[in-house]
Amino acid sequence: MTRRVVPLLLCGLLAGSAQAATLTVFAASSLTDAFTEIGRAFQARTGHKVTVQFAGSQTLRAQLERGARADVFASANAAQFAPLVKAGLVTSGAPFASNRLAVIVPLGRTNLRTLADLVRPGVKLVVADRAVPAGEATRGMLAAVDRAGTYGRDYSARFLRNVVSEEPNVRQVALKVQLGEADAAVVYASDVTPTLKRAVRVLPLPSRFNAKTDYPLGTVIGSAQPDAARAFVGFVRSSEGQRILKKWGFGSAQSGPAATAPAQAGGTP
Repeated sequence: MTRRVVPLLLCGLLAGSAQAATLTVFAASSLTDAFTEIGRAFQARTGHKVTVQFAGSQTLRAQLERGARADVFASANAAQFAPLVKAGLVTSGAPFASNRLAVIVPLGRTNLRTLADLVRPGVKLVVADRAVPAGEATRGMLAAVDRAGTYGRDYSARFLRNVVSEEPNVRQVALKVQLGEADAAVVYASDVTPTLKRAVRVLPLPSRFNAKTDYPLGTVIGSAQPDAARAFVGFVRSSEGQRILKKWGFGSAQSGPAATAPAQAGGTP
């Protein structure tokens, strides 16, 4: 009896391991902490191996357009996601999380306390490149400040004159401040991780200047592991996935239609 049961158990284990998939997930750099934890949790629950490639959403989009192989794409805005849907490269998907901007300064820069302080001569600012979702959102924030006139109608021009570097992803923006290479930077709220909080302060940014950005998510059409890819998307949207996203500073997504409309990447709002 024992000799018959052991081979059966081995066959079952082999069959189970044969069903395990290896997934490649392309995700916006602002999702680094959240998707690293989500990938581990999904792997522990399902046995599927998850490899996440983080970069600016515009970079990941370009890679997919050039034929890069991936199974899931999570973008930091619809502008980098919708063209892939229109091209038939990614399935449409409603937002799964949201984010807002945050202005950070090193703890030692006690003379920088408001938005008005950022446009003083000699203040070194770092932002994301305009093609990056965080860079696009930053320019939208500046345009809102100009319209309000609270700090002058030319606030954005004075702000941009102080910019010493435009980075290809938002995590590199945060790193510049953490390393003391900038006096202030505009990042996402989710980028202010527990580690970063030990090195920076967050300046007040009125909500009227700080629009919410929704993050869309979809499977890559032509994925070699479509069932596992759909399972990963479902896990991100599950209560466990949402709990992890909230832990890392993301907000809930707005309900609404899937991100399928074409949009220009990197344009100024």
